[in-house]
Amino acid sequence: MSIRIRRVYDPPEPGNGVRVLVDRLWPRGVSKDAAGVDEWPKALTPSTELRRWYHAGGRSYEEFARRYEAELEAPEAAELLTRFRELAEKGAVTLLTAAKTPEESHAAVLARLLG
Repeated sequence: MSIRIRRVYDPPEPGNGVRVLVDRLWPRGVSKDAAGVDEWPKALTPSTELRRWYHAGGRSYEEFARRYEAELEAPEAAELLTRFRELAEKGAVTLLTAAKTPEESHAAVLARLLG
């Protein structure tokens, strides 16, 4: 199983496999052609409320991850998680995010849950 996390600002590379944008908002300054996004499942992204809560500052990543995992229990998100796990079993899946620190973002939570 191969799950990768990359910044959406990085150019596509051979071996990325299916490129999945996991941000709710389209990243600034990146054209759709340049991003090379194959899928954009908004049901897998953190809710607007959770995103705003986390970015308000002084919030722990662990609490954010716990709340995000709870959101991912919704039926549509759970179905998408299953689908992307199946894709990852067949080949590479690259999770794309605009987060400056992807290792402390929702993309890292998704990668852990998918792996």
